[in-house]
Amino acid sequence: MIIENKRIEGKSLTWILRCPTKYDAIELSKLRVKIDGETENLDRESGEGLLTPEDFEKLIYEDSIAEKTIFLVAEVEGEIVGFTRCEGSKLSRFRHKAEFGICISKEYWGHGIGKVLLENILRWADTVEIEKISLTVVQTNTKAIQLYKRYGFVAEGLLIKDRIHKDGTYYNTVIMGRLLDK
Repeated sequence: MIIENKRIEGKSLTWILRCPTKYDAIELSKLRVKIDGETENLDRESGEGLLTPEDFEKLIYEDSIAEKTIFLVAEVEGEIVGFTRCEGSKLSRFRHKAEFGICISKEYWGHGIGKVLLENILRWADTVEIEKISLTVVQTNTKAIQLYKRYGFVAEGLLIKDRIHKDGTYYNTVIMGRLLDK
């Protein structure tokens, strides 16, 4: 699905919320590797699960025509600094559900970009009648967990020793979900 571009006037930053185009594929591929290397909060280390520009082109196209999938980017002064993707299930038994994640370049943390991306994903999910939206988050990412809770997400489970980082430390993963407001 595609939305119209929106100019976001934040407290300390003005940026554009939009859907990506095929011309963003190279930048998105590089940004994903960069963001993965900036934080321990994501599932991948830098370079793992690489999505090539061609992979992003395919995702962008497929998401633009899918009824229950959306891909949004945050653009500051012509540069993509973050993105979110919410994918509905193609399986009949799970057609009421979608999963999403948010990635933002570390230098843009604290500007409210994540909050705006989340609000727009939830608004869109409600309009396409996604009844349940889910995500996973490392338990130590308390800032993200609190943000999700403010928007109606609840912890549905905890995966113990779900991930191991470079230093050998294990971390738990919180499974969170939000039901459609009816």
